[in-house]
Amino acid sequence: MGPAFPGIVPMSPRIILTMKDPVIFGERYRVIAVDAQNLVLKGVNSGEVVTITNANPSTPFSQQDYPPGKLIAISDPSTGTPS
Repeated sequence: MGPAFPGIVPMSPRIILTMKDPVIFGERYRVIAVDAQNLVLKGVNSGEVVTITNANPSTPFSQQDYPPGKLIAISDPSTGTPS
């Protein structure tokens, strides 16, 4: 099975999401900011801004992996589908 959004790079499995609203997983996002511990995304359709905190500080986020403007999708970890 291919990615939910062809041409969009899935996020790294080092991220752990705990969300009460699963709507986040049906959205596409653009990276708007990144530092070692935080990834700030903006929903393409909703305009919602989401900050994801790195669950593994020994493997920091980088602008090389997540350059501003990069289009990504988030998958639901409870479904067993890799991110």
